[in-house]
Amino acid sequence: MNGNSYGPERSGRRRYIPLLYRVAGVNALLLVVAVGVTIVVLDPSRVSMFRVDAEGAALIVALLLVVAINVYLVRRVVGPVQALTALARRVDLAGHGERMPVSAPASEAGELALTFNEMLARLEAERREATGKVLAGQEAERLRIAQELHDQVGQELTAVLLGLARVEARAPSDLRDDVAEVQGAVRTSLEDVRRIAIELRPEALDDLGLQSALAVLCERFGERFGLQIRQQLGQQLPDLSREAELVVYRVAQEALTNVARHSGADVADLTLEPDHAVLTLTVSDDGDGLPDGYQPGTGMRGMRERAALVGANLQIDHDPDAGGCRVRLEVPTENSRVAVRRENGR
Repeated sequence: MNGNSYGPERSGRRRYIPLLYRVAGVNALLLVVAVGVTIVVLDPSRVSMFRVDAEGAALIVALLLVVAINVYLVRRVVGPVQALTALARRVDLAGHGERMPVSAPASEAGELALTFNEMLARLEAERREATGKVLAGQEAERLRIAQELHDQVGQELTAVLLGLARVEARAPSDLRDDVAEVQGAVRTSLEDVRRIAIELRPEALDDLGLQSALAVLCERFGERFGLQIRQQLGQQLPDLSREAELVVYRVAQEALTNVARHSGADVADLTLEPDHAVLTLTVSDDGDGLPDGYQPGTGMRGMRERAALVGANLQIDHDPDAGGCRVRLEVPTENSRVAVRRENGR
């Protein structure tokens, strides 16, 4: 859900007068009527011989001053409602929790803002839970498919290679070149099956850790797409949960895929900057950058959903140094999570 996609359309279709102007207009009308009735009751002769003298001018100035003060006070009262409407139009549950600044409700508007904040928190929690279940199901399905590719398809292709080797040994000399060509095609298919299985489930991440998995990922992308990837993976990474490591790996994988397929870049940079509170992943390139008015595709939306799942901050923008695109992921470490939990528990 992205509130930005509906805001302009709603603004363009608005056919009502804002609440501020309606309340201020009604108050001003009542004030003018009350003053007019008072004049009629107390001094009817002034109505029949109306003229703008010093007293009339003073009355008009006083009325305008009261109306201006009324508009100012009404704006202060209605302002939170207008801010709440603007927030409701642009709110994005996939991003980090933007909230109405309410310390304690002092009016119905403050109560409404506080209730809206609570509703956003509940919706974001439900979205994270639903997204977590979906992504967990995807990873489980990836693992199942990777195992089937490795254990079934891979073994069958290996058996085909062994059979072709026996056929080549008994085949006439004029057919051996054809058999060798078929063997080469089967070997290529076997390598493709192994590559797809590794992409579906990164074994290096499970066995060797995040740094080694990213190094293998960069090496594989460089060999496959002819892309030069410069790596800076840090020396010692902070503690991350298993889910956070998987998010970092998948975001790096998707970012490098976009670089290889869409950027037209020759060089990309992948860096991991460890910190006590945050681990920062940055993937940048020297390609064409983001087109004007681009709309995030499935890959970018998937990266944002994964980042929100572990409370990370994801930014996708132009790289000011290389001129291409930059993907920046900031993942809170386990130490920062523990500190936040202790702070909230006080």
